[in-house]
Amino acid sequence: MPDSDTLAFVDRPADSVGLVTPHIAKFDTPLPLACGKVLPEYELIYETYGTLNAARNNAVLICHALSGHHHAAGYHGSEDRKPGWWDAHIGPGKSIDTNRFFVVSLNNLGGCHGSTGPVSHNPETGRQWGPDFPMVTVSDWVVSQARLADQLGIERWAAAVGGSLGGMQVLQWTMTYPERVANAVVIAATPRLSAQNIAFNEVARQAIRSDPEFFGGWYAEHDTVPKRGLKLARMVGHITYLSEDAMGSKFGRDLRSTDLNFGFDVEFQVESYLRYQGDMFSTAFDANTYLLMTKALDYFDPSAAQSSDLASALAPAQCPFLVVSFTTDWRFPPARSRELVDALTRAGKAVSYANIDSPHGHDAFLLPEPRYHALFNAFMTRIARELNIDEMAIDETAREETL
Repeated sequence: MPDSDTLAFVDRPADSVGLVTPHIAKFDTPLPLACGKVLPEYELIYETYGTLNAARNNAVLICHALSGHHHAAGYHGSEDRKPGWWDAHIGPGKSIDTNRFFVVSLNNLGGCHGSTGPVSHNPETGRQWGPDFPMVTVSDWVVSQARLADQLGIERWAAAVGGSLGGMQVLQWTMTYPERVANAVVIAATPRLSAQNIAFNEVARQAIRSDPEFFGGWYAEHDTVPKRGLKLARMVGHITYLSEDAMGSKFGRDLRSTDLNFGFDVEFQVESYLRYQGDMFSTAFDANTYLLMTKALDYFDPSAAQSSDLASALAPAQCPFLVVSFTTDWRFPPARSRELVDALTRAGKAVSYANIDSPHGHDAFLLPEPRYHALFNAFMTRIARELNIDEMAIDETAREETL
């Protein structure tokens, strides 16, 4: 929760949630996983923005994408100039209005930003989990998130919201715990990966696994990091997040200098950009976690247990859906969102769909596109109205209890 005594720091935007402090939820009850293994205990790191009201019906769950984490909005320190990854849409007066909603954002199980994952220590061996950390799936994440909701005293989410891999988690919530989701927002997502998407993930994984410093996943014990592999994996992934138009308008064929070098060093601006992104990622993200997250993406296919009938898989869902895609997103193209919308319609579910014209590719879901913002804002405003969520109805007792 933001600390009211430290909110006013220099240049803080008026619509920011301000300074935020992460919290750790500990779970001693073993968690059976879809892979057949059991996690004996675990922790989830999360942040909250806004205040839980007396009725406890204004909570919104934020599910993150592949390389995301719990820090979705606000700032961690007065000197921090980069806000959370979805700050464009979370805060006072924004689409997910923290004057109305109590927002919960967590780092998924298996992550590397504070939740139990490969960088954590195995309580049974005392050794870092490393490559021994069990495979986790989207359904495992949802079960762990439900336990977090229980700990926070949240019986039902006013909305579960997510983009990309986060959207898959939202879908899983509506199937696993339909009675606990009042509304679902699925953005730039897909009900299952195409062969091409699985192929991109496999190239990224092989880049990591073939790095000489990977050591079969035990790189920490060798006091090293497979930076080259992580860098290549991020470069490949980043290309798929941007559209051709976005890359063209941002970089074109611009050179870093006026002359060609006739060599293999960086010459084009786009090369410099990709290498920079790769270098930054290689020092900020765990390689074993990247492998886990991409496999969770690959495995997600709720229709598989229903003879590939997605409508049957979605039958348990009880809530209205907002599905959003972007015209230039070729990672999870509009056709995949329309596949989801068609299945929801066949299943008799209430669904609103918009394909937003944007030049930014898959990354558009992170940005404040005007039409996207207006649509998102209207949907969330409807939720507040239908659930009688009054931005002035704040119960300080409920606020303290959630911590």
